[in-house]
Amino acid sequence: MKSRPRPGQVAKIRFVVEAKHIIDFAEEGMPAVLATPWLIWFMEHTARQAMLPHLEPTESTVGTLVDIEHLAPTPLGQAVNCRAQVLRSEGSQFLFKLEAFDEQEKIANGLHKLNVIDKARFAGRVARKTKPE
Repeated sequence: MKSRPRPGQVAKIRFVVEAKHIIDFAEEGMPAVLATPWLIWFMEHTARQAMLPHLEPTESTVGTLVDIEHLAPTPLGQAVNCRAQVLRSEGSQFLFKLEAFDEQEKIANGLHKLNVIDKARFAGRVARKTKPE
């Protein structure tokens, strides 16, 4: 790593809920709202944004824990602001506090762990799993 993010450092991502982000069962009276997997995807990427300036070109991050509580629905077309704050680090592992807000209220919070990895070493691990026997 070029440097280490310090506890308290924050990253933010804003997105607008599009048709591809809504639940796949929005029918028969069920409103079109943001699906939890998409919300988690954006929240994880917010934590990753906090790490990117600190990584060497040979490094990347992988998530190792996601603990998110989805608190409220967000309708199609609304903006969502995600926030990731570094809580602490141990070696190559970083813990983040995650929050998300739509235009009216807090819609999610939780924790996320990221590990900094060497891309070549990680690719080698994946390759060993994909080689035919």
